[in-house]
Amino acid sequence: MFIGIDLGTSSVKCVLVDENERVIATASEALVVSRPAPTHSEQNPASWWTATVTALDHLAHDAPAAMAAVRGIGLSGHMHGATLLDAQDRVLRPCILWNDGRAATECAEMEAMWPALRSVTGNIAMPGFTAPKLLWIRKQEPAIFAATAKVLLPKAYLRLLLTGEYVEDMSDAAGTLWLDVGKRDWSDAALAATGLAREHMPRLVEGSQPAGRLRQELAQRWGMTSAPVFAGGAGDNAAGAISLGAVRPGDAFVSLGTSGVLWATTAGFAPNPAEAVHAFCHCIPETWHQMGVILSAASCLSWLSTTLGASEADLLAGMGDKVARPSNLLFLPYLSGERTPHNDPQIRGAFIGLSHETDRAALVQSVMEGVAFALSDCLTALRAAGTRISAADVIGGGARSALWLSILANVLDLPLSQITGAEVSGAFGAARLGRLAATGEDPLTVCRPPQRAATVEPDPALRDGYAIAYARYRKAYPNLKAIAL
Repeated sequence: MFIGIDLGTSSVKCVLVDENERVIATASEALVVSRPAPTHSEQNPASWWTATVTALDHLAHDAPAAMAAVRGIGLSGHMHGATLLDAQDRVLRPCILWNDGRAATECAEMEAMWPALRSVTGNIAMPGFTAPKLLWIRKQEPAIFAATAKVLLPKAYLRLLLTGEYVEDMSDAAGTLWLDVGKRDWSDAALAATGLAREHMPRLVEGSQPAGRLRQELAQRWGMTSAPVFAGGAGDNAAGAISLGAVRPGDAFVSLGTSGVLWATTAGFAPNPAEAVHAFCHCIPETWHQMGVILSAASCLSWLSTTLGASEADLLAGMGDKVARPSNLLFLPYLSGERTPHNDPQIRGAFIGLSHETDRAALVQSVMEGVAFALSDCLTALRAAGTRISAADVIGGGARSALWLSILANVLDLPLSQITGAEVSGAFGAARLGRLAATGEDPLTVCRPPQRAATVEPDPALRDGYAIAYARYRKAYPNLKAIAL
């Protein structure tokens, strides 16, 4: 038996999987994001721990026999978060999250201080990354910076509480701007540029390698026969890739979660920072990947739901599984700024083309299309980096909507496959990594593609209409930027 723990922005999900990869039990606990100031996004790490323990308590209650036989545990987590600990492992301040935009000035400073940043880390400095956050803290909260003994990513903090060890995997570490992504090692020059050293960092392992054991008292709490081994684990998108079997060059998927991702597995380190494409390590050895990332995806529909005072299910009721034509209404999904391709934390979203005839259905369709157009920007950027994608799977909460998949397939002009169990893909991928750490099996053997519930093909009749709509979308950003407050 194996457990996957996925620390997401909105919840902690845990899944219990047997040797035949059957899901025995699942549990989920909600989390809340704090926005104390414009562009700021934070979470209290104590809430991660409470949610994780509660979710694992539920698994132990629901499947005690299976829980007793757990041999390996994998961790997945949202990337880039800065969790600062003092010398006694006490949390010094709320974690600054991946979608926080406060460190834009510090990004420019870091690139000026260390001109080799893009070539070594494979990425342009963006406020969401971890390193610029530490520059901001050094300037704005110097006492906290001085007291910082360790900087951990969110899932590494969970691991510390679960195992007592400071460990991070390559895929998550690649999102800090402190990793030499080609060498798969911390960069001393990158750390020095932010006033840090290796002693502030956890040790590095591959995501499929052993990385500590569960504390004995916790193993007893959950009725485990022996303390399971932990895998190095993965950043959330790399864990999703493991669940989808996206472990060979050319494998691709779209994630429609809080944020949106277009992922492509690569055989080597292939940076293209000029297009704001992320080039990161995969969580298995000698493998890398590229990503285009948008900061608001399914969260756009959640925002619309809250704003209109209707549940997402109510918004989608009666919409059907396909659209007849592209909407005349245009939505720019920059609710938290944007990464690929604009690297603009200050830009904000907009509706263009509102009229007396605009109804709720038109708003819903335009929001879904706006997210799809933003992901098409990512596809354009990956193609400019030499990556070719012929089809993709789709995971994340937004993947539940057949309508959204249809829109996305038409905008990207790619066949897209809906995956069985997509909502727990991060946790399932983490469980696979827990298995690899416990058994030593070959990742290419274990990480097989899942069952595809359905494949949505682009509709040739809509291709030209969506090409025209996307061209309108591409013109909107520079004009919005020109008049932004």
